[in-house]
Amino acid sequence: MSDDAPLIHPLVNDAQGRPLDVMQLRGLTADCIVGIYNRERVTPQPLRLDVALFLDTRQAAVGGKLANTVHYGRLAGELRFLLDACRFELLESAAEAVCRYLLAPPTDAGAQARVQAATVRVTKPEALGGLAIPSLQVHRAADAMVYATEETPFGCVDVIHEGATYGVYRLRVKPGGVIPPRVDGNREESELVLGTGLLLQGQPVGRGMAFHGTRGLAHRYDNPTATEQTVLGVYRPRIVPLAEGVPDASERLAPPAPGAQYYPAE
Repeated sequence: MSDDAPLIHPLVNDAQGRPLDVMQLRGLTADCIVGIYNRERVTPQPLRLDVALFLDTRQAAVGGKLANTVHYGRLAGELRFLLDACRFELLESAAEAVCRYLLAPPTDAGAQARVQAATVRVTKPEALGGLAIPSLQVHRAADAMVYATEETPFGCVDVIHEGATYGVYRLRVKPGGVIPPRVDGNREESELVLGTGLLLQGQPVGRGMAFHGTRGLAHRYDNPTATEQTVLGVYRPRIVPLAEGVPDASERLAPPAPGAQYYPAE
């Protein structure tokens, strides 16, 4: 099988026995840390991602609203962020992390149709130097997934996936909520803003902006809007962010570091 072969996935029905629609993203590639050997832990290599999403798009077809389907442009950016930020030991870890993110219940900041099942294939095209192309394909259903949620003073934290050396979380900031400035010099952080209206260091931060490598840097999010806002975070080592006793940062906050845009222009 070539590395660009079509995904082979099962037929998935809804609760009424009707076949669900299938939306695919194929050929998403990012350089990331993936592997168990020493050379793979320090040098990024290409990882290709192909996904199939099973959902009901009939309301979107009639009403023409993105909230009734999946915004595949934004989703591609979110998946690329995960590939960039996580440091996977195995293809199995990468596939499971992506599946769990795809099947998590939507938030107010990213209103969309619920994905009922997902097929994910991850491929390491350069792992064997051209001798062969290793890949792994998995299929998961939303009703088999369990997600922990922890209440916090600023809102709540959804535990999306935890690997051996990292954790993927959604920080959901309630209206008027504040994620206070905290410092933990032992933790590396990557954060992607999913909604519109958050302030970072008191300045507006756009949807789809990501900030990598904020180890030891105090930063604060404010939600002055009337709706919940969400930040997707990858933290190394894995912990539920801000749930433990990391001291508040007392120094004056610096201006936000330059970020990277992961969403397409709209």
